[in-house]
Amino acid sequence: MVDKALKDMTFEDFCRAVFNTKDTFHKPEVMKGIRVISTTQYILGPCVAAYLAELGAEAIKVELPKRGEPMRHTTPFNEPFLYPLSRWLPDKGTGLGFFGANPNELFLSLDFHKPEAIQIMKRLAAKTDVCCENYRAGTFDRWGIGYRQYQESNPRLIYQWLGGFGGWGPGRNRASYDILGQAQGGCFSVTGWPKEYGGMPSKQTIWIMDYWGGAISTFNIIASLYWRDNVSGKGQFLEYSQVHGAQRHLTDFIALYGKTGIVGQRWGNWEPLLCVHGILKCGKSSYPNSKNPQEQEVGFCFVSAFKDEDFKKLCGVVGNAELAKKYPTHADRVGAVAQTEIYPALEKWAADKTKEEVEKAFTGAGLVTQPVLNSNEVANQEHWHLRGSMQWIDDPTFGDVLTQGVAYRLSETPGRIKHVFKPVGADNEYVLAKLCGYGGSEIAELEKNEII
Repeated sequence: MVDKALKDMTFEDFCRAVFNTKDTFHKPEVMKGIRVISTTQYILGPCVAAYLAELGAEAIKVELPKRGEPMRHTTPFNEPFLYPLSRWLPDKGTGLGFFGANPNELFLSLDFHKPEAIQIMKRLAAKTDVCCENYRAGTFDRWGIGYRQYQESNPRLIYQWLGGFGGWGPGRNRASYDILGQAQGGCFSVTGWPKEYGGMPSKQTIWIMDYWGGAISTFNIIASLYWRDNVSGKGQFLEYSQVHGAQRHLTDFIALYGKTGIVGQRWGNWEPLLCVHGILKCGKSSYPNSKNPQEQEVGFCFVSAFKDEDFKKLCGVVGNAELAKKYPTHADRVGAVAQTEIYPALEKWAADKTKEEVEKAFTGAGLVTQPVLNSNEVANQEHWHLRGSMQWIDDPTFGDVLTQGVAYRLSETPGRIKHVFKPVGADNEYVLAKLCGYGGSEIAELEKNEII
């Protein structure tokens, strides 16, 4: 129930009060008491445990001893000085590619190939709520540590497997990566430039299909926890296919093909359903005195003016009344031929301006607009820091770390970032003592035999 003080606030002040980031660590965690075992690698899979850990679950990431999972080695550079790999390999570092998908977890090292490790995994599974893994289809089942084995001793277990193509059907044994999912799922076919502008498809530089898959799988897990705890009392086996998730992104293109036979095409920075609603190339850099080659590049700016009255305003800003007369309605503008004339005309006007100058002109006319920001500009934008979506945290292992906060808000049980990640095996003693009952000498013996 909202108290009177909150009821009398403006909506903005109400949001500031209930989502106050200074109160985050004084509030309860919605997933506290849920334990997750994550035997995952790369991004698809690891981020599932991380998302649950942001909400308070006890997430234990299990990796191979010493070197850990492959994602730790994707960006070598100078990370040995920043993020050490493990105490066994002090001269090796964990790459920044590992950074985004592993916050808040405990880290256990374990060699799945050894019988003693199999027994440890079974002990852990017997005391956990959720297992997630993303090895090739059937790998853990063959090793005797898959869902079918675990559920015999823990029928309440929810087991999320993530793979490229699913557990049956053509390609089920193939490995998959984010870029492969985008390729087979059809995303590349509609991302990039039309043939008149080079015709090249373009991948997402970020691992968007991996993080998307992780979010959907987290959604599946939370739904399954509700079904277990409120309906059935039983766990279940969950599957997520990366290529299936990618084709879900095709939105209306599948329906368009099914209804008309039309195959969706690439439109670059324009929008096939709206005009004007795209990104303009500006002619000047925002940092003319910078020695950084990236900052010497020209800027880009988004503008939306698909309503007839807004398009007329836009033409007034760029001083092109003829364009407004030629394309007075949205039906006149949205066709491919019209767009190939409209956007170059707008970019001709922007050719002697920075993205900030373009934004100022469009904002002054009441249009929706936004410069395209680079990672430096995003990291220093007041909006993100004010809302806790970008934050400096005092990480217990690495000290001051700049990282993204959680991307959502819960007023009573907010998600939070406690630490970014840890070296391989950092929590071996804690996890094995707490959940498996091992003493110090037993843990030392496991390490001596390279089981952990």
